[in-house]
Amino acid sequence: MSKAPGKASREGLTLLQIADMFGTEEKAREWIEQRRWPNGPVCPKCGTSEIQCNIKHPTMTHRCRKCPGKPMFSMKTGTVMEGSKIKHRHWAVGIYLFTTNIKGISSMRLHRELGIGQKAAWFMLHRLRDAFENETEQFVGPVEVDEKYMGGNRSNMSNTKRKELREVGLGRGTDGKTAVVGMRDQDTNKVRAKAVEATDKKTLRPFAKDNAGKKVAVYTDDAAVYDSLLVTHESIKYSVSEYVKNMAHTNGIRPLWSLLKRGYNGIYHKMFGKHFERYVNEFAGRYNDRAFDTIDQMSRIVRGMQGKRIRYDDLIANNDLSNGARS
Repeated sequence: MSKAPGKASREGLTLLQIADMFGTEEKAREWIEQRRWPNGPVCPKCGTSEIQCNIKHPTMTHRCRKCPGKPMFSMKTGTVMEGSKIKHRHWAVGIYLFTTNIKGISSMRLHRELGIGQKAAWFMLHRLRDAFENETEQFVGPVEVDEKYMGGNRSNMSNTKRKELREVGLGRGTDGKTAVVGMRDQDTNKVRAKAVEATDKKTLRPFAKDNAGKKVAVYTDDAAVYDSLLVTHESIKYSVSEYVKNMAHTNGIRPLWSLLKRGYNGIYHKMFGKHFERYVNEFAGRYNDRAFDTIDQMSRIVRGMQGKRIRYDDLIANNDLSNGARS
């Protein structure tokens, strides 16, 4: 691929290359399978490699020789693709479009690009959001912790909605907005983020302790909620235009907030409600994977699909929160 402005060390893929890679259903299936099973097929239940291949079945391709009943399975079994009737070519190209659109891609555009239904595209995108690899090891630090409030733009609301907010005492500052807390490890430049209902000590301290060790240095702003957060804590007084103190700062996590905001303003528009945590996970994943070549980003998504299952009925189940089904 010829050089262009931007990060020269990251190798992309052209549309022509993608058309060649996934020109047939078999090519796409083989590409996904090599990343799903780099050392050959294994049973998604017991993990054995004693597998019967190429069985005669409309959708299943393998049979486990060890599990009771010798169950059949396919490459999609035990992944976010399980139960999907969407072809492998659509999945492969969908992964490409998902990873290369840094601000995200709407279900309406994916439905037009792949020629599948809008609901199927919306379902695919939520499955891919869950496929970002979730690392659980604690950060070694120093770490930056910060929070961001999203949405609730009064200028986008109808007069009726604004009146309703005023009548219940909401309408200023962070009222009506959704909070996100994030942590960036300065050692690895990795981030973790989570949608939260409040930004108080009861909420933020468990997030910090779950993601950073007890002796890790923590840098925050001067909000009182961060006092006595962990053992080593330094705060930056943004209220008096202080942005760096010694080695302490929270500037490194701000690109995550910018990325999340661009996705909200430019692509999704309806991120909030029941699925907001999935969008937060998406943009944290995009931040962490941004330095990888496109092919590696796609491969990481396939690997991250394993061990996860999402059902459409669970996604649309009523929990009194907005669905955002066109995002």
